[in-house]
Amino acid sequence: MVKSYTGARTKDDNQIPEQAMVKDYMTTQLITFSPEQTIDEVVNILIYKGISGGPVVDSNNKLVGIISEGDCLKQIVKGKYNNHPTLNGLVREHMVKEVKTLKPNNSILEAAIEFLEQRIRRFPVIDNGKLVGQISQRDVMKAIEDFNK
Repeated sequence: MVKSYTGARTKDDNQIPEQAMVKDYMTTQLITFSPEQTIDEVVNILIYKGISGGPVVDSNNKLVGIISEGDCLKQIVKGKYNNHPTLNGLVREHMVKEVKTLKPNNSILEAAIEFLEQRIRRFPVIDNGKLVGQISQRDVMKAIEDFNK
């Protein structure tokens, strides 16, 4: 008779279950911008709401870009050359149009990998072509913390 000296194996309680999805941790109450808003309006909203950027959507809630503090600062710096920093222009002229997104059914681990590979702080979440939320690095850390309790 052969005896095994390996102890009983137990399930690792600190593993994130495969079913932990982006949709479970994403933010759904988003501040969005229109391509036709002015940069001045965007700056005021960013300051008043204490956010660093947001998704740009069309009238059908389709994601068309992202506008950030950095995009607004570029506009201010352009005005420096005229000795008059301004916030002229429309969002559509200054937003980033090529936006990496995630889907609601992506796993939290897939999101974590994307954050590391893309080196950005948040991803818009798209379902059937529509913006349904946003997930941040902090949201992923919250998910991991939940499973370590």
